[in-house]
Amino acid sequence: MFGDLFEEDYSSVSNNHYGKGKKLKTKALEPPAPREFTNLSGIRNQGGTCYLNSLLQTLHFTPEFREALFSLGPEELGSLEDKDKPDAKVRIIPLQLQRLFAQLLLLDQDAASTTDLTDSFGWTSNEEMRQHDVQELNRILFSALETSLVGTSGHDLINRLYHGTIVNQIVCKECKNVSEKQEDFLDLTVAVKNVSGLEDALWNMYVEEEVFDCDNLYHCGTCDRLVKAAKSAKLRKLPPFLTVSLLRFNFDFVKCERYKETSCYTFPLRINLKPFCEQSELDDLEYMYDLFSVIIHKGGCYGGHYHVYIKDVDHLGNWQFPEGKSNLDVNLKDQKEEAIDDPLMILKAILLQEESNLIPVDQLGQKLLKKIGISWNKKYRKQYGPLRKFLQLHSQIFLLSSDESTVRLLKDYSLQAESDFQRNDQQVFKTLTSKSPGLNDRPSCPHWFDINDSKVQPIKEKAIEQQFQGKESAYMLFYRKSQLQRPPEARANPRYKVPCHLLNEMDAANIELQIKRAECDSTNNNFELHLHLGPHYRFFNGALHPVVSQTESVWDLTFDKRKTLGDLRQSIFQLLEFWEGDMVLSVAKFVPAGLHIYQTLDGDDLMLCEVDIADGEDIFVWNGVEVGGIQIPTGGDCEPLLLNVLSLTPSGEGGECQQLIESPRVFPSNAQLGTVFSALAIPEGVVVLISNTESIGEESWTTVPKEDLKKTFREQGLRNGSSILIQDSSSDNSLLTKQGKWITGVNDTDWLQVKNLCQLESEEEQVKVSATVNTVVFDIRIKAIKELKLMKELAENSCLRPIDRNGKLLCPVLDSYTLKEAGLKMGSSLGLCPGKAPTSSQLFLFFAVGSDVQPGTEMEIIVEETTSVRDCLKVMLEKSGLSGDTWHLRKMDWCYEAGEPLCEEDATLKELMISSGDALLLTEGKLPPLGFLKVPVWWYQPRIPSHPWKSRQDQASCTFSQGGDWRAASTQGAPSDGHAEGSLLFLGDVDISEDAALVELKSQAMTLPSFSEFCIPSPAFLRAWTVDSKRPGRLLRFHHQQLKEYKLGRRTEICLEPLQKEENLGPQDMLLRTQMRLPGKRAYTLPMDMVWDTARGSTAGSLRQRVADFYSLPVEKTEIAKYFPEKFEWLPVSSWNQQITKRKKKKKQDNLQGAPYYLKDGDTIGVKAKKMSENIAHYFEMQNLLVEDDDDFSTVRDDIAREKQKQLALGKKSQEALHVQSSDVASGAETPARPRGPEASLSIHVGSFR
Repeated sequence: MFGDLFEEDYSSVSNNHYGKGKKLKTKALEPPAPREFTNLSGIRNQGGTCYLNSLLQTLHFTPEFREALFSLGPEELGSLEDKDKPDAKVRIIPLQLQRLFAQLLLLDQDAASTTDLTDSFGWTSNEEMRQHDVQELNRILFSALETSLVGTSGHDLINRLYHGTIVNQIVCKECKNVSEKQEDFLDLTVAVKNVSGLEDALWNMYVEEEVFDCDNLYHCGTCDRLVKAAKSAKLRKLPPFLTVSLLRFNFDFVKCERYKETSCYTFPLRINLKPFCEQSELDDLEYMYDLFSVIIHKGGCYGGHYHVYIKDVDHLGNWQFPEGKSNLDVNLKDQKEEAIDDPLMILKAILLQEESNLIPVDQLGQKLLKKIGISWNKKYRKQYGPLRKFLQLHSQIFLLSSDESTVRLLKDYSLQAESDFQRNDQQVFKTLTSKSPGLNDRPSCPHWFDINDSKVQPIKEKAIEQQFQGKESAYMLFYRKSQLQRPPEARANPRYKVPCHLLNEMDAANIELQIKRAECDSTNNNFELHLHLGPHYRFFNGALHPVVSQTESVWDLTFDKRKTLGDLRQSIFQLLEFWEGDMVLSVAKFVPAGLHIYQTLDGDDLMLCEVDIADGEDIFVWNGVEVGGIQIPTGGDCEPLLLNVLSLTPSGEGGECQQLIESPRVFPSNAQLGTVFSALAIPEGVVVLISNTESIGEESWTTVPKEDLKKTFREQGLRNGSSILIQDSSSDNSLLTKQGKWITGVNDTDWLQVKNLCQLESEEEQVKVSATVNTVVFDIRIKAIKELKLMKELAENSCLRPIDRNGKLLCPVLDSYTLKEAGLKMGSSLGLCPGKAPTSSQLFLFFAVGSDVQPGTEMEIIVEETTSVRDCLKVMLEKSGLSGDTWHLRKMDWCYEAGEPLCEEDATLKELMISSGDALLLTEGKLPPLGFLKVPVWWYQPRIPSHPWKSRQDQASCTFSQGGDWRAASTQGAPSDGHAEGSLLFLGDVDISEDAALVELKSQAMTLPSFSEFCIPSPAFLRAWTVDSKRPGRLLRFHHQQLKEYKLGRRTEICLEPLQKEENLGPQDMLLRTQMRLPGKRAYTLPMDMVWDTARGSTAGSLRQRVADFYSLPVEKTEIAKYFPEKFEWLPVSSWNQQITKRKKKKKQDNLQGAPYYLKDGDTIGVKAKKMSENIAHYFEMQNLLVEDDDDFSTVRDDIAREKQKQLALGKKSQEALHVQSSDVASGAETPARPRGPEASLSIHVGSFR
């Protein structure tokens, strides 16, 4: 979703970033690509909307939902053309869904856009970049649809298709009285932890009974006493479409962190729900449901990516795999290709050729590479996962050793496969066994597709097996009733039941797309290569790294893939006139250690489309032998591995204490493990432990025998991120425990620690209570009261609350829960607190007042979940001792920052997804009505000489010129050690409609009382910015553009900057702050605003020419650099590109708005002139502007600020080290490796149609 799924940081070894480098040619802007061979359309990702795309595709491939939505016409929903009319009630969300579904059905493009739909949700551009949970979106989207369809014939659409009913019953064993409670469900939420599969989870939920007996009796209202009873739940009403949400994300109360459950969890293609239903007298077919969609999550609990496996019920797509022709030779060839596509056949064929059918797993991968010419990772990993995971999933065929280092065929399969292999020895590969008893393809060959945002590809039904477990695994399941039959006319007919106005719109759009594609056809056969120039690289730390910067070392070349490899080599020769000797082109890839060369490209007669080169491939240009005088190892066997090496070093006085030091090291994967000793200068005779997991804290450490030190890193199964621990052989086995990071060799604890927080004296402050996962919380509470020797009265008025690692009390745990149900782990700390725990229908909430909230200062309340926001606000105000009606509630994230406000005051807390443990913030100020914004406005006064509007007191120094400009005394020549920074002064809040224009916002800001001290003639003399990190962020152009078109959001702040004269910036104009370097000094003149027209390209040459013209400098003597204020660093804009371009006469574009400059409005540009001859200097009358000929743009202030940053970073590291050493070893809690960003709630804004 947001880029990298796994947030790895290898900055200590390599500073490589994948930049654009030097572009040699740019691609023309192309229209959307047509649909691929599947004839299905994907959905483009807006930056973080893969969760939305997966759910929308599922709804689109639910024909009953799609057609029910299509049946609602403009007379009920309104028209999108009328959405801006004030009196028109236009139901925008269902209208945009209709339009999106029509595009997915009929528009000939590979991917549709959801921008219009998310705009109808009221989402800002920030919202579209955030990750959210698809299960949460499912409930919120359906709620928004139900609200949008009130008063139409589709008012019961969601209820009719998706709502079911559960009945909970408690049966008295004495009088047989039945107490029942019925509740509706939109989806079934099932456990994953400690459960083998869906049917097992449903059995636990709807078949097994919970018995109340012994010391856990039930109070029967009829018997009026405590009796034995049985509690159970059943499905009373089944919906046509059953949604199942898997609880893969859990919270570890010991480590106080979230984690993802990746264990194996099976689910059937067809499920019979009869055993789980209350009424089971009907025929079995009434309870049969077929799987038709699987939403898959890839990644961890803090980030990841969603895609979906979908069954094409109406056969709208082209579900075909490449097949052979009719002649015998082609059939044999295709049979070989089919066998290669099936890894099961390949692996069994390799094992049959081994003695005793046994082989190390690493050698199995190498033999597969030799047999088919491509590695497992390149050919199969994306579809089937890692090799070991594939072998584990097929345990009925393969048998892995306990340490997973070797594999062999099971005896029965070995005999059967060998006879099959010998009987068909004329074929290269043959199916050796019958199909595994899992998700086998049915005779009807259901059409399944993997839809991953824009990409759609057919898959076989058995591919669903790969999503049972792992970091990439099933997260939501969608079943449809087996009895639902589709009409024959709907089969393979995408126009079926699509409204006429949408048919006409899609037909017109397809004609327009065909015209645009015809115009761009000539540019469709190009692809882009990243050329890494050997002379600009050096080899160290086991990999290649740029000598100067990535920008100077990489060229992006766009080339026609129909040309040959020889043509590519010749073109590079012509571009690089400085090249001497042989030129070798090799495929390279970035690994965590740096750049590594894998294979050399041979065959100059082969077309590039025939060579194994992909679009965006990294090509290393060198002599094929050495770089910088060092011979370079190449190939996959010697791929550099980045490992974490941990060792003990003495610390403290006399070196009595020892500290665990972790350092990254790079080793070739084919080097022997013993080379660690020579690399670290450690004598042999120490113990080496290795761990193949990447995250420290979850390692399973394995001691390496001395004889295995001669094995290679790859043979030991080490990979990037693995850890190696060096331990003195004379020390005991408690090394890891001393460091407070790991606990090894200790059995799982079987106790909980309960602390006395009742403010009552007792002999003990805390006790340990023995328990199991099935122990009821009530029993633990009573045992703790007895062992703490407290008053028995506390049994009726106390509760247990978990304590996190910071000592904060969390939400109370219900007495009726078991430890398993409460999510409590053994070894957790609980607090025995006064007061009863909330019931199942109540919410326990934290709340605080104001904006400066410190952890631990929140207040607590218990309210019913049906309480409205307005009533909840009243209760909180009363408890806080506050009064008035100028307050509102906001959600508070875990960073103690205010989130989105709770705007719907009449909505219940349950409807707004408020749950126990949530924190709310009492914020002063009344919320603006819907459609209005409350915008905080600031005054921004930059340090620029052309800004005279300081105050009315300075007005005497301001004169009005004949040209109508307000001017002040110029201070252009005044030296400055600083940069184009200024101060922010808060003016006040402005309440304004989203439909108002920017000029109206400026006008209202000028009426604020604080604004009266500034002398501004009119709003046209104000420049508006958004405020980002206490400095100007995005420039708001166009005076008459509506505020809602800027997508400001409810938390956006605006700052106003005074102007010398009216300004009318075009869409291609960029506003920059320029500063001239003073001669012989590390200082600049005061900044000056410069407007740069980027219509002809935002290149370095164009910017340099504009700066030279602005300061009347010769362009060849002008040097410029961009300032990064957060790092206090200057990045020079190189002129080398321009010189190469002139020599080669090639049109070259290096976009400064991309990496690494990311140039935008408001950036500071430093300017200095190179030394020039005295005659030329006299000609330009610029002797006072000449500076020394060096590359340094920094100032003394920059040096001081960078030194402060360095000291702060060192101080922070030392504090973290002290925190780790002083942490509680028994708790096993870890400090997270990196702070996570604040979590934001998901919401969809819907108008009122009641």
